[in-house]
Amino acid sequence: MIEVELAIVGSGSGNAVVGKEWKGRAVAIVDAAPWFGGTCLNVGCIPTKMLVHPADVVEAVRHGARIGVHGTATGDWHAVQERVFGRIDANAAASERWREGQEGVHVVREHVHLEDARTLVTASGERIRAERLVIAAGSRPRDIPGVDPALVHTSDTVMRVPILPRSAVIVGGGAIAVELAHVLSAFGVDLTLVLRGERVLSAEDEAVSALATRIAADRWTVLRGRTVTAVEAAGDGRRVTLDDGTVLDTGLVLNATGRIPNADALGASALFDTHDDGRLVTDARMRVLARGEPVEGVYALGDVTSEHQLKHVANHQARVVRDNLAGGAMEDVLAPVPQAIFGHPEVASFGVRGQDAPADAVVVDRAFGTTAYGWAMEDESSFARLVVGADGTILGAHVIGPSAAILIQPLVLAASEGRTVHGLARSLYWPHPALTEVIENALLDAEKALSR
Repeated sequence: MIEVELAIVGSGSGNAVVGKEWKGRAVAIVDAAPWFGGTCLNVGCIPTKMLVHPADVVEAVRHGARIGVHGTATGDWHAVQERVFGRIDANAAASERWREGQEGVHVVREHVHLEDARTLVTASGERIRAERLVIAAGSRPRDIPGVDPALVHTSDTVMRVPILPRSAVIVGGGAIAVELAHVLSAFGVDLTLVLRGERVLSAEDEAVSALATRIAADRWTVLRGRTVTAVEAAGDGRRVTLDDGTVLDTGLVLNATGRIPNADALGASALFDTHDDGRLVTDARMRVLARGEPVEGVYALGDVTSEHQLKHVANHQARVVRDNLAGGAMEDVLAPVPQAIFGHPEVASFGVRGQDAPADAVVVDRAFGTTAYGWAMEDESSFARLVVGADGTILGAHVIGPSAAILIQPLVLAASEGRTVHGLARSLYWPHPALTEVIENALLDAEKALSR
């Protein structure tokens, strides 16, 4: 039996809970993943975006003719992998060594399950008894029903494929599918996307999703309203069978159908309250609930509890937990929650979608091509959409196009601070002719629409 003051399951954002106030105190950090540092650092948002950037460069050259630039570009998969994982693997290893070298810290690299709300049992039978527990165990890829997981790749594995095949089938049309499709196709892989529904990014605003789907169909083969019923090994590749009888022979299959929380894998679902999708239920202070009441000293954060599988959300929740462990009473009340999808084009959004807008709200669209920088890019499709309440409150914002993740931030700030659109655009300077003028003009459009 190891007895500690604090046990943390998960080395991603949960690792940030252990600050200088825990120096010399008994802490256990438990993570059975092949990597240390969590999903985002090792197999999620960071390596994905490090691959997306060279993919963006390749696509920019390929489409340069519209602005008078002619040339060819090919991605060197091995060189890019070495750059990406040379940095990431070194960072993860250094972080683990640093934690192992700290006085009082026990790094446990085994799978564990919860015997009770304070006791962890490792796969080798060791028990860890904790005064306080933080469950930050993250999420895992969702399996394709009826398909052997060993026959398909996920976002956990596909970025480390040593040699890219000539073709690939991607199952799914969400953020993971769109980002990795952009990367793989930029490096020369011929892609087929299999969508259960009719559009990619179907959870986004319908106008954004419709444009993203048109662009996807121009780049790749998109099969809509289909599901995968079987995947078989076929030589060095895979044979995929769809529900309508279609058979696809391909080099690899990428399962990008989403991720599910790891609460069940820990046995936490048997001890604490869960949502219908398996996430642990917490209160505003990130305390885990059992029978509707907070379990004092037991916290959860990140994908294992949050409906937003986003690193910035997990990081903030870690700050909430850290404050509460130190005797504070901080609550997770930040809103709205923005998200960014780094496909080609980029998508960023928060809040109410256009199709869900209240009857008295206004929905305005502003095309990138109406601004001077939009002219410079010869952009004919990108736009920003605002959903604004009758009182001028920004209920939602949706941007699809270059730098969407940056462009949405002024709107996140305004909505977070409770600013209405009234007078907002004219209360500050907007650098001319920067792309941010898209947001300036969208705010002016909304203000004008409300005055009618």
